Amino acid sequence: MAANAAALALDAPVVRRLGRVRYEPIWEAMRFFNQARGPATRDEIWLLEHEPVFTLGLAGRLEHVLDAGGIPVVHCDRGGQVTYHGPGQVVAYLMLDLRRRSLGVKELVRRLEQSVIELLAAYRIEGVRRPGMPGVYVGEEKIAAVGLRIASGCSYHGVALNVDVDLAPFARIDPCGYPGLVTTRLADLGVTEDSQQVEQRLLECLESWVMRS
Repeated sequence: MAANAAALALDAPVVRRLGRVRYEPIWEAMRFFNQARGPATRDEIWLLEHEPVFTLGLAGRLEHVLDAGGIPVVHCDRGGQVTYHGPGQVVAYLMLDLRRRSLGVKELVRRLEQSVIELLAAYRIEGVRRPGMPGVYVGEEKIAAVGLRIASGCSYHGVALNVDVDLAPFARIDPCGYPGLVTTRLADLGVTEDSQQVEQRLLECLESWVMRS
């Protein structure tokens, strides 16, 4: 009984709500957490919004940043190309031991996408995947981005969902490296709930889809 209780406790992630924060300190904290964790470290989910920033993934090319203006550009270690983070966008970072959860990277991406698809369905919005283009789309417009880093069998970074974020900065980049890709947000699709309410819904979907065995 005690062993089962310990296993269940280890399986349940620690959830941290961090509010609005700058990108680079959080990125550094994720890397430190991943490097310092051991076999008995509990997984964590960090929920937050970022101050305005463009981030370039490992495959990112600066040419896809068309006009940064006064918005910082940060080269980071997640997969993928360039994206924008800013207030009004709900971000969930998942520090998961993939080996302990018997999760492959492709399956984790699929579950992250499915979490957003289920959230959208609760608002009667149809979210879809597009082959070869990680993330979630409504029609041809992107509403959520997925980017991960896997190191020592564990993940960090995660998923970003546009709630009522200013979409103008996306026009200054080729989102995810695709010229002309249009982004959308929940506020333009009839959703009136604020970021905190959407954040809670996203957490519930992540716990249901990503954390299930």
